[in-house]
Formats: sequence, C-alpha cells, structure tokens
Amino acid sequence: MAAGFLDRSRIVAPPGWSRWLVPPAALSIHLAIGQVYAWSVFKTPLEKGLGISGVASALPFTLGIVMLGLSAALFGTKVDTNGPRWAMLVATVCFCTGFLIAALGVYTRQYWLVVLGYGVIGGIGLGIGYISPVSTLIKWFPDRPGMATGIAIMGFGGGALIASPWSTSMLQAFGATGDDPNPNGIAQAFLIHGIVYAVFMSVGWLLIRVPADDWKPAGWTPKEQRVGSMISAAHVSARNALKTPQFWLLWVVLCFNVTAGIGILERAAPIYVDFFRGASPAAAVAAAAAGFVAILSLANMSGRFIWSSASDVIGRKNIYRLYLGAGALLYLTITLMTNSNKVVFLICSMLIISFYGAGFATIPAYLRDLFGTYQVGAIHGRLLTAWSTAGVLGPVIVNAIADARIGQGVEGPGRYTPAFMVMIVLLVIGFVANELVRPVNDRWHEPSAPTKGKAGAQA
Repeated sequence: MAAGFLDRSRIVAPPGWSRWLVPPAALSIHLAIGQVYAWSVFKTPLEKGLGISGVASALPFTLGIVMLGLSAALFGTKVDTNGPRWAMLVATVCFCTGFLIAALGVYTRQYWLVVLGYGVIGGIGLGIGYISPVSTLIKWFPDRPGMATGIAIMGFGGGALIASPWSTSMLQAFGATGDDPNPNGIAQAFLIHGIVYAVFMSVGWLLIRVPADDWKPAGWTPKEQRVGSMISAAHVSARNALKTPQFWLLWVVLCFNVTAGIGILERAAPIYVDFFRGASPAAAVAAAAAGFVAILSLANMSGRFIWSSASDVIGRKNIYRLYLGAGALLYLTITLMTNSNKVVFLICSMLIISFYGAGFATIPAYLRDLFGTYQVGAIHGRLLTAWSTAGVLGPVIVNAIADARIGQGVEGPGRYTPAFMVMIVLLVIGFVANELVRPVNDRWHEPSAPTKGKAGAQA
C-alpha cells in the first residue's frame, strides 16, 4: 500500500467536489504518453544518424506498445489497490526516465539504450499511465460510460497532435534532419521531452481524486441493467472470463483492429513521403508528412470520443462492424487508388485511424456488456495483451515488407501494397470474430452478485 501523500485515502474527493476536474487530470497523463504515436517523426533521423534499418528504428515503438499491454495486465490490480495518484506518479517517472535514457543512448551511440529506455522503461510508464485515468473516469461517470472512456482514451490518441510538430521543430532547430542529421540533436530533443513531460504529467497526479464509496452523480439513479442479446445483468470473474470464447473473440477483434491501424501510425511520415515524393519539393513533402502525422493524431483522438459515444446508442457489436468492415474497404480504396488523389488518401487514412482509436475506447464498454461490472478492470487489463501483440505485428508487417520492397528497387505506393493487402485480410478475420460473439453462457456467471465493495475493489 502506498503511504502518506500517495495513499488512496488521501485523494477521496470531499462532498461537492466537481467531477469535471478529473478529465483534465486524465488528459495531462494521456496527452503526454500519447507521444508514442509521434514516434515516426524520429524514425528517419535515427536511421540516417545512427545507420540503422527501418525495422530497428521501429523497435523502441514496438517494445513500448508490448510493454504497455504487459504492464497493464500485470499491474492492473496494484494500480487499483494503491490508487490513481500512485499510478500516475509511477507512470510519470517511468515514461520520462525512458526519454532521458534514450537521450543518453543516442549521445553515446548506444542504440540499445534507446530501446531499453524508450521501449522497455518508458513502455511500463505507458501501461500504468494508460489504465489509471480510464478506471477513475469510469467511476466518476457511471451515467455516461461510453463518453467517459472516450474522454480518457481520447487524450492518448491526441498526444501526437502536440508532439509531432513540437518534435519536428526541435529536430530541425538542433540540426537533426536532412540527409546527414546530427545524432546529438536527436539526443537533445529526447532530453527536453523527458523534462517537459515530467512537469506536464505532474498536473495529473497532483489534481486527481477518487469518489467516495457512496457517491453518485446528482439526480442520477442507477437503472436496472437491460437484459438483451448482448448485454448481461450477471457478472463474470476475470478468471472465468479467460475460459469463455467471448474473451478470445474480442481479443482477436482488438488485436487485428489495432494491427491495421498501428502499422500506418508507426510509419506515417515515411508512408506519406513515399506516396507523394516528387509531387512537390522535398522540403515541402517532408513538412506535409509531419502535418499528416498530426492530422492522423487528430483523427485518432476524435474517433475515440465520437465513435465510442455512438456505441452507447447503436451498440458495441454494430460499431465494431463499422470499424472492421468499413476499415477493410478503406484499405482497399487506398491500395487501388495509390497516390492518384491526395484527398481520397487523406480521408481514407483519417477514417482508418479514427476506427483504430475508437476500438480502444469502445472495448471496455463491450467487456462490461458481456461480463458485467465485476472485475471488468482486470479483464480489460488482460485483454490489452492483444495490443501488445498488435504492437509487434503491425510495425513488423509494414516495415519488413517495405524494407524488402525498397531492397527490390520498388518506388512509391508499391512499397506498401502487399502490407495493405495483409491488413485487409486481418480486418476481415476480425469482422468474422465479432460476428461470432454471443452472450456469455450462464455457467460462467458468479452465483450471486458481488457486493459493491468487492466489485469496486476489483474493477
């Protein structure tokens, strides 16, 4: 149990405290750790400055996502026990220390330190920082669960909206761009990231509060949960959830939806350059590529709130039909049209990434529908291992195929055609898995509804 200032009992909100102060606290954490989506800005400078391949330059990002899922699954219970202030502080220390170690790695030309710092240690900060605001906001907004998860996870998707232009301007100012980038400039950029994010994230763990056990929104009365084709009024433990086909079907759904989006995000800037090289001067294309990363971040962020909120109205299964089915068609459109129309390319990319981000925001509510509120937090943490898997699959598929095509002398959009076809297949498989989801069999339900205290301790 954390002691003193970090103790959970020290952050129970007094009567009359506004729950609308919680979203800014959550966003200060998620907007910072969402920087991971701007990693592609560092790819080319690292590759040219340190002489590494595209697969190697993706390794810190890939490991970061892997550690996100693993740390969320391993430390989810401890985060709940010690409270969000403890979790947010640990996330701040790990995430920012990762940048400092990465800076040292680039400065000393020891790339393994970049992988260790940003990928492993920073990745632990990603996982712990990711889950604590989500679970806290859900407790503050029981009357608007879809909106709550949308708010919490929206910031993570929008982190690159800030980080991409900021990082690009620093790299340019420190001479870390162009054909012969200065590695020391990259190290300086990493150092500044670590320091600034430490200050920014501290707002979150200083401001965060949790509701009292008997708190509920003014004027709100819990309604009896509707029993329907996909919504259960019963409860399933985390241990039993792992034994159900529903858990593993949703694991496939999340994994392949994430794979299809993360491959583009991790290589966004190089993809744009390869698609539209020659259409404008090289400097203009590079600047447009940075803007493309920022636009995708905006789509990622807004999709998490818009589509997740829509799922409260049309249902989780229907909304995933949109994410997966329409996503496959959008990938097919990009593949067939190649670089013939920038507007179509941009619209399709934005929608794909909006569905990618929305999948994260909607999955906690989907789990709640199927398994009830008892231990849904623990179930969510375990399901995030699908994200870890996708964090490897997406970048490896896109980078390995692109590197091979580059080695064959392929230019332009053709570098990515095979990878995009793989993504279409994965989205179709995810669509089928979503169609197979059915209500959980009664034999996996808890014999009686857990007490409020017990459920709250596990959620």
